[in-house]
Amino acid sequence: MLSHITLSLPIGLMKEGKCLYVVLLMAVFWCTEALPLAVTAMLPVCLFPTMGILQSKIVCPQYFLDTNFLFLSGLVMASAIEEWGLHRRIALKVLKIVGVKPAWLILGMMITSAFLSMWLSNTATTAMMLPIANAILESLFGDLATLKENCKLKDETEADGVLGELPKLDQGIIETTEEIRTESEYQMKVWKGFMICIPYAASIGGTATLTGTAPNLILIGQLKSYFPECDLINFGSWFAFSFPLMVLFLILSWLWISFLYGGLNTRLCVRKQDERAQAERKAQAVIEDDYRKLGPINFAEGAIGFFFILFAVLLFTRDPKFVTGWSKFFNKGYVSDATTGVIIVSILFIFPSQKPSLSWWFDSRASNTSYVPLLSWRKAQECVPWNIILLLGGGFAMAKGCEESGLAAWLGSYLQPIAQVPPAVAVMFITAFVACFTEFASNTATIIIFLPVIAELAMFVNVNPLYFMIPATIGCSFAFMLPVSTPPNSIAFASGHLLVKDMVKTGFVMNILGILSVSLAINTWGRAMFSLETYPDWARQENMSSTVPHVQFPSVSPFNLTGL
Repeated sequence: MLSHITLSLPIGLMKEGKCLYVVLLMAVFWCTEALPLAVTAMLPVCLFPTMGILQSKIVCPQYFLDTNFLFLSGLVMASAIEEWGLHRRIALKVLKIVGVKPAWLILGMMITSAFLSMWLSNTATTAMMLPIANAILESLFGDLATLKENCKLKDETEADGVLGELPKLDQGIIETTEEIRTESEYQMKVWKGFMICIPYAASIGGTATLTGTAPNLILIGQLKSYFPECDLINFGSWFAFSFPLMVLFLILSWLWISFLYGGLNTRLCVRKQDERAQAERKAQAVIEDDYRKLGPINFAEGAIGFFFILFAVLLFTRDPKFVTGWSKFFNKGYVSDATTGVIIVSILFIFPSQKPSLSWWFDSRASNTSYVPLLSWRKAQECVPWNIILLLGGGFAMAKGCEESGLAAWLGSYLQPIAQVPPAVAVMFITAFVACFTEFASNTATIIIFLPVIAELAMFVNVNPLYFMIPATIGCSFAFMLPVSTPPNSIAFASGHLLVKDMVKTGFVMNILGILSVSLAINTWGRAMFSLETYPDWARQENMSSTVPHVQFPSVSPFNLTGL
């Protein structure tokens, strides 16, 4: 028996070591992008079987779980919305409602960006909203180059020994150099506020729905792998928890950005009353003119809007947990969110984009509109980022390897000191760590790497796994400090209006507000929704494939008052 133990232990440790090597290799490639992200995501298909970590027949199915189909259906719906311009109509309509006063206009930009990002990718949302913001800003403040030149007037005039008054010929008003410079600097601050609020709001909005961002789906996939009996998280329950959190964080972000870039006053930052009124009229005219160019809502836009609402309603009501959903009419466990999504998007390839003529059905010789569906497969192929599908699959494959090899359990056993920390404090620490790490790596890669370890940690300290996993998932979308943190940040930075120090200064406080908001949500309505104060039966299973036994630490109530 001694010889058996001596031989079996190194084999287990070697398997975990091999899996750790693959995880570290993929983490380095994901962080440095030495290989394309999708190529790195496919490495488990060749490395896990050849290194004896996991069989190929187990690895390959991870790349197209039902979670991937849910994400795919969301991407196809988004491509149809973009194809017919419905997203632009929604954005301009919101801006018409909120008006053009800076504080309210920033709020309108953030609300629109967050709402669109719930359904479209945050990258597409940012790319669409920034040109609209630039057009409005130019109508408010004039040409950006002129504004930048006015900000330098003081230095240049002092160098020439001139400190008097400069004519403002277009308005026939004489203003001092100091007044022009001060006003221009203030307007530049507001311009930066407009540019920075859009990518931030897009990142925040993506957390509200399961299909809004990839990490949310990674959570679902890994929950199904680790805890097959856990059915608490679906589209409806996630939306019920995350949407109020998104609204709270969005309001706090608006207050911070408005305060930092121009103040919370709703007056336009133009010194003269008549100039202010004229600039507001010009900005309002730009919005209304762009909206008028869209024309009346056509048949295709109306159809896409109908299916979009139907898509959201069916996903939300399938099994929202707090009320009985429509899935009760089918065999229990047979219908998932992926089924719902694929049904709706399949109709888009059939439903006509132009209103058919009813007379044709009675007279075959009558004229009829040509049949063009709402979405073609060619358009779907062009618009859907298939690399993200592979990236999701790679994440599920990596999680499966960590689970089967026992690596996650082995790493979790080394996090014993966290057992002595009140869980409410541990939540803040985990969220902060993940939010900092995702500043340098993609949020998908971040959650893929850390979620298995977080799940094992929760089981070790006898805390409901959702209490740690949900904040970590949301926190990895809070990357606000660097241009390279997210594609939306990069797009906004590439506009040339922002400096790195602007993003760091704004993003640092944004991260703090995000961590506090998540902690508040998970300890209040999250506790009631998911019964987080108890250790659930579905989490009491042992990882039978792991060769490392689970280490039991003292049970700690996740809602000890000392940790709140």
